[in-house]
Parts: sequence; C-alpha cells; structure tokens
Amino acid sequence: MIAIIDYGAGNIFSVKNALDYLGLENSLVSDAESIKSADAVILPGVGAFPAAMEKLGNSGLIDVIKEEAKRKPFLGICLGMQMLFEKGYEFEECDGLGLISGSVRFMDEPDLIIPHMGWNKLEKLNDCPLLNGLGDNEYVYFVHSYKAECADENIAAYSEYGGRVPALVFDGKFVYGAQFHPEKSGDTGLKILKNFGELI
Repeated sequence: MIAIIDYGAGNIFSVKNALDYLGLENSLVSDAESIKSADAVILPGVGAFPAAMEKLGNSGLIDVIKEEAKRKPFLGICLGMQMLFEKGYEFEECDGLGLISGSVRFMDEPDLIIPHMGWNKLEKLNDCPLLNGLGDNEYVYFVHSYKAECADENIAAYSEYGGRVPALVFDGKFVYGAQFHPEKSGDTGLKILKNFGELI
C-alpha cells in the first residue's frame, strides 16, 4: 500500500486518482502508524515552502517521515520534492526535511516567465528506476517558481528553462522527488508513478 500524506498542503486527490487508475493500492493518511505500515510513501505539496513545512511540523509527522524514508520508497511531488532538501528560501530561510543535500531557491534568471508553467522535455542525467521504459523524447508538466540546487549525482533528469532545472532527483537509496506533476503529465507521468509502485 502507498501512503499519500495528507497534511493540509498537498494536491492529494489528483495523485490518488492517478494511483487508482494504475491499480496501485493507496490511502490518504495523516498519522504516523499508517506511514509506518505502508509499503511506500508519497509527499505531495502545493503552496509556499515555509507554510508547508509549518503544517508538516504541526502534524507531528516530520520524525516518522525521516525514519521511514530510510527504509522504503519515498516520493516527493512538486513542493513535496522541494521539501526533501535541507533548506528552502521562499520568503525566508526555512529548514526542509534534509533527505537530500541541497537547497531550493527562486528561479531568477533574466527574461524568464515566472512561475514556470507548462510542458518541458526530460533530459536524462543519471540512471534511475523511475525512468525505466521511458524514451528520449518525454515531456512532463511543471508549475513552480523555485528550483533545487544540488549535486549532479542527485539529479536523475532535468529540464531546460533559463538553465538546467532539476526535474527528477534521488538519493540513490529510497528517496525520490519530482519537481513536475507526474499525475498531470499524461502517459509519461503515469509510467513514472507505475515505476515507483514497482519499487515495492
């Protein structure tokens, strides 16, 4: 069973609908025991980094998330991906979950339309099980104004938007993050979610 964490700052129903469509058993959860008993975990997220981290902190789930991410497949989506990093700088400096080394900063390159909204091509950088079966001409859907800054070894795929934007990140063990919305990215996104389900 895949636990989708419901902490009041996630686009949970579109993620759940995608997993249901794929036939992947899932449940919306908001308690530590459900996360511990799940086979895999998804952390969705929409909104601002500090507010989402505050809500996650108020939920009392940060410690169990950090522990479970060491032993089972864990996927952060959009803001949920950004929260995987050590620091975010949206409005203010804010601690993240620290599951992947790096930080999240505003996309301030000149002449960019922000927020970045639309379809962009995935450029593979490192082998990653979530990319299994995908070709070299895959597009996914983004909605964001901030991007991760991390080591190349933690980037499975990126997109070009005023420079390289980490699109799919991972820690090389159990933790994965998608800056794009796989649940809104057509067949490519569904394949990525299916690959995540097959990690169980």
